[in-house]
Amino acid sequence: MDDDLDQALDAVGPRLRALRRQRDTTLVELSATTGISVSTLSRLESGTRRPTLELLLPLAKAHGVTLDELVDAPPTGDPRIHLRPVTAHGMTMLPLTRRAGGIQAYKLVIPPSTARQEPELQTHDGYDWVYVLNGRLRLVLGEHDLELAPGEAAEFDTRVPHWFGAAAAEPVEILSLFGRQGERTHLRARPSTARSDENATS
Repeated sequence: MDDDLDQALDAVGPRLRALRRQRDTTLVELSATTGISVSTLSRLESGTRRPTLELLLPLAKAHGVTLDELVDAPPTGDPRIHLRPVTAHGMTMLPLTRRAGGIQAYKLVIPPSTARQEPELQTHDGYDWVYVLNGRLRLVLGEHDLELAPGEAAEFDTRVPHWFGAAAAEPVEILSLFGRQGERTHLRARPSTARSDENATS
């Protein structure tokens, strides 16, 4: 399994270059769209930089393909989704949709937090909707610092600086829907009771 994943990731560079050239997009333009530096994009395409989940997500969206298309999952006429997980930095992502463009669905399993993490906020084009299945999710969105429990959801414009991770010393499982602007769901998160109480007394 690990060998298969390594081989798939090694083939990502040439595929990224081909997709960019098909779209007649420069590295500078792709950098502006994804928020990934030109030097990192160049190293990804040449194969000198190993792709990670954080890099593959915005690139898949920018090129209008699914994540499994970037890692060359085999085509199939079977309507069932054959999950091909991608793991990076302990986080595991399972694609739940195969079609290019439109809304893409993923299940993410995020490792537990051993300490209060310092968020590294990112921005990119698109719209995101997340739903917590198990555990507790910390979502930093602009000036807001939210904690979502199982059954809670949030939607947001990904051009707003954002970050999410496990809020406690246990893994968190979420469903995530990525879409272009205009492809939106209509659920919003609310701050946790504990966090609301803290804000009220501060």
